[in-house]
Amino acid sequence: MRKKELAKQGRTLSKDGAFINGKLTHEAFISLSILTAITFLGNFTQLQLASALPTIVHEFGISLTTGQWLTSVFQLVMGVMVPLTGFLTKRFSTREIVITSMTIFTLGSLLSWQSQTFALVLLGRILEAVGTGTMWPVLQITVFSIYPLSKRGMAMGTVGLAMSVAPAIGPTLGGWQTDANGWRSIFLTLSICGAMALILSICGLRNFGERDTSVKADFFSVALSIFGFGGLMFGFTNIENYPITSLMTWPFLIVGLAGIVWFVLRQLHHTSPLLNLRVLKIRNFTVGTIIASMSFFAFSSVTVILPMYIQTDRGYSATMSGLVMLPGAIGTAIAQFLGGRLLDRWGARPVALTGCSVLCLGTVALSMVGSGTWIGLVSICQFVRQIGMGFTLMPLTTWSLNNLAPKDVSAGSAVTNTARQIAGAVGAPILVIVMDSITTLRHSALGGGPSTQIASNIFGIQWALRISALICLGMVLLVYFGVRGNGAGSGRQMTRMVLRHIHVIHTPSPKAAAQETVTTSDRQNTPKLESGNGHAEER
Repeated sequence: MRKKELAKQGRTLSKDGAFINGKLTHEAFISLSILTAITFLGNFTQLQLASALPTIVHEFGISLTTGQWLTSVFQLVMGVMVPLTGFLTKRFSTREIVITSMTIFTLGSLLSWQSQTFALVLLGRILEAVGTGTMWPVLQITVFSIYPLSKRGMAMGTVGLAMSVAPAIGPTLGGWQTDANGWRSIFLTLSICGAMALILSICGLRNFGERDTSVKADFFSVALSIFGFGGLMFGFTNIENYPITSLMTWPFLIVGLAGIVWFVLRQLHHTSPLLNLRVLKIRNFTVGTIIASMSFFAFSSVTVILPMYIQTDRGYSATMSGLVMLPGAIGTAIAQFLGGRLLDRWGARPVALTGCSVLCLGTVALSMVGSGTWIGLVSICQFVRQIGMGFTLMPLTTWSLNNLAPKDVSAGSAVTNTARQIAGAVGAPILVIVMDSITTLRHSALGGGPSTQIASNIFGIQWALRISALICLGMVLLVYFGVRGNGAGSGRQMTRMVLRHIHVIHTPSPKAAAQETVTTSDRQNTPKLESGNGHAEER
């Protein structure tokens, strides 16, 4: 009996066996829920240390630039892991990938919990990132393999909550745990959650898709991506502490750039590339990937900068820092849920254009914070920003992948997720360095005394946010001019539909218009007879 149960658990669910009569089957629903929960855990972990970062920096006596590696290295490692997704999903079953990943994640959390040096804490974070790096692409590929085209927006909007809400909730709970029990309690909680996810995966997860044991990975490309992206990021983060001419900066920048160029060229000419960059020949996919990467670049930096402003410059606790960012999670949840449904109905262009505009306005408002700004207003501005992110990211991602052939969805998912993770990993240190540089210049201009330090810090934060706002403006322009074609929809169509539903204009629905056309045609083709009084009558 036990063998039969184990055989049932290992059974592969085909598309026909997972989605029947417009609904998920029970087994598919359970498996998809487990994948979504694990993806939520991974993204929750990614920024949970944001509010605890000032405390960790103080305890280990390190610089902020070094300390923020705890968040940036997570994104960097995930960016390196994502290209492997195409190979892993073909070579191994869903259960094998998830169970192995959750084992590595749990071990990493335990290591960070018990470590007494910053280097070991960072190593634990790297293992956590390795364990969760493939989860979102696996979930994304699973959704696209199950749902028909007309339902993907709704499905991605629902499961996408794991991608957008978790990073917003993470800093809130992380701040509360830091104040209540110290930052190590965060890793204890993650260890418990990882163990529970491992048990759920073993007991309830089913396989999706077929395995191909003949597929081989190009591990030389993996090494190039590690040296390329890792070297570039290491060089960027060291610019804050060392001059550009130092051996701690320019050699790593050169190695990083050379590694990235070699990596790209190898993918374009290899017969079985690790990351199939040929999907970038599809214009709509490329546009969607660029905009999504820009949003990660602009968004990730704020999650590091904002807690520093709240705690260091305003003197609030880590718990308050998390609470200020909490409403943003609610905003993302609302926008993420509605964005997918509006995508299915109106297309990507009007939804993403609205989202990018709201994100830009929210960032501009946030860049006006000062030493006396009401802390609730900071929370409102962040809420508005995350509403914009919710309406931007998932609709554009779904639309761009919908423009690919079904056989290329796995490769497209790997490419777009790699680009976003790298953009987020590089964006945070770059804007933090810009913020620190502007702060230093401002502090010197004001005389360099202790009394001007906070004012200088806030000045640097304001300009970093203004740069982020310019990036968001660029996203608005790219959506307006670039998001067109199949599935993009139009703002005019959306406006007319809204006005029709609120009865401002009397535009017939497509079905009613078709019926009216048929009726008119019938009337025109109906023979008429002359009556005695000379008037035409219909027979």
